[in-house]
Amino acid sequence: MKMVKAILKPERFEFVKQALEENGFVSLTVTEVRGRGEQKGIFLEYRGGQMIVDMLPKIQVEIVVKDNDVGIVIATIIDSARTGKIGDGKIFVIPVKQSIRIRTGEMNV
Repeated sequence: MKMVKAILKPERFEFVKQALEENGFVSLTVTEVRGRGEQKGIFLEYRGGQMIVDMLPKIQVEIVVKDNDVGIVIATIIDSARTGKIGDGKIFVIPVKQSIRIRTGEMNV
């Protein structure tokens, strides 16, 4: 199993969630986070002056899938999250050694 962790623009999250659902991936964890990448933030006008906002709001999506589903999940996220502009996000794939369903005690489901 693998955990696919994606950091996205908040405005793209609903598109990603819907696309994952359409491909049969309904279980996920979502966290509101702040971060920055290569763009190092943005400049905003505030009361006649400029200010830099260097920690931008993002959405972190985590989904654990079988090894053979990783490619489908990655492609789905890329297709539904990409705007072509800087700050679209990043995807990480992390090995998962074990999972246990608390309710039943089932392992690796």
